Amino acid sequence: MAGRERNQTDMDKGIVIPDDWPGYPLDLFTSPEHYCEDLECVYIPHGVIMDRTERLARNIMDDLGDHDIVVLCVLKGGYQFCADLVDCIKVLCRHSNKTLPMRVDFIRLKSYLNDQSTEDLHIEGAENLSVLSGKNVLIVEAIVDTGKTMKTLLDHVEAFSPKMIKVAGLLVKRVPSGTGYLPDYVGFEIPNRFVVGYALDYNEYFRDLNVRATLSTLSEEQLLIKTDFFFFFL
Repeated sequence: MAGRERNQTDMDKGIVIPDDWPGYPLDLFTSPEHYCEDLECVYIPHGVIMDRTERLARNIMDDLGDHDIVVLCVLKGGYQFCADLVDCIKVLCRHSNKTLPMRVDFIRLKSYLNDQSTEDLHIEGAENLSVLSGKNVLIVEAIVDTGKTMKTLLDHVEAFSPKMIKVAGLLVKRVPSGTGYLPDYVGFEIPNRFVVGYALDYNEYFRDLNVRATLSTLSEEQLLIKTDFFFFFL
């Protein structure tokens, strides 16, 4: 199975953000005015996300260069990370003696109700995954928390007999109910906080948040208050 158990080095876990990290004050960045009262802080600035994504692209090139791969993007939250990761790989290909021919396909998962991960996993686009047979597959996901959803997806993908499966995850949460699963390529390990932005959502609302600006976090109190007024985050 792709991924690893959570007994890896700090490098394997990505950039580790401590539990007491307060984030950056909102007034240090430019954010949409209509979101200012709903965001607690800027948790990871966009520039840091992009620098880390470039490093992951280099790691993927080192491991998979000269192999054709199918990039399987997990929608909707993973689309921005996937697009930026693929762009970084393309740039590296233009300046490297290695090549990494890519085909990009999409799958959509639904495992959240409000801000809580659920056991019930719905997979859309699964009927088209026969194309993965005998192929090298890179699954790209925005966030892994308990790891249960990803393990279920991996079991489903493995049923199509791919040659190899690797997983790239921008964020991995430290959660008490976690399975210990780690993607092969990790951007950041973060505390158990609900984050939005950079295509991550809350109940399909606020998708007009500037996805390339910040990745932000809400306090539990703010989540409760905003649900009363139908201010939900993607």
